[in-house]
Amino acid sequence: MEVLGVMVGDSETELFWTEFLRHLRECGLTGVRLVIGDHHLGLVKAIRKVMLGAAYQRCRVHFLRNVFSVINKEAAEMAAATIRTIFAQPTADAVRTQLDTVADMLGKQFPKVKDMLLDAKDDLTAFAAFPERHWKKIQSTNPLERINREVKRRTDVVQVFPNDDALLRLVTAVLFELHDEWIAFPRRYLPEGSMDQLYPSKRPESAPALPNTTNTTAG
Repeated sequence: MEVLGVMVGDSETELFWTEFLRHLRECGLTGVRLVIGDHHLGLVKAIRKVMLGAAYQRCRVHFLRNVFSVINKEAAEMAAATIRTIFAQPTADAVRTQLDTVADMLGKQFPKVKDMLLDAKDDLTAFAAFPERHWKKIQSTNPLERINREVKRRTDVVQVFPNDDALLRLVTAVLFELHDEWIAFPRRYLPEGSMDQLYPSKRPESAPALPNTTNTTAG
């Protein structure tokens, strides 16, 4: 894992995220195949505008929280368990087929959940176009949660910052600490061998292209 950049913004608008992603590109970021995020519409639109050719994976954990907001608490665990079966399928085709099946099952009792699943189908199942050994690790934003918790913990101590520069200095220091920790105790998040399938030294002519998710409809 590696920290690529940091920027302070007033809100998570499309304008802010577009500026940030373009900044990363200007710094030399290339070859992005997948972006994983929660469902901030500004972020999604910016990804599809700036990261052309990259697929977008909607975090399954955040999606479940969105589902919980439209169903009663008594049905939450049943719905969650049913939706999780989508991500337990053995093949890409089975993943997408299971989403349709789950949408029909839950739709009988929760029509809104069916609509949510079908609207988010491409984004929830983007992981299935990648090596199977990656699937469990690219279905959610879990790797970022520790970073978010640490940034929140450190900023909560200060509470009020005099200006953006002061906030940026603290957050940058926190990220440097985490980055140095990863360098000192390196652990691969994704297996090196399977990464070769995404970035081969010489791509076979018959190799299928990864999906180009450039539609502007938010899932």
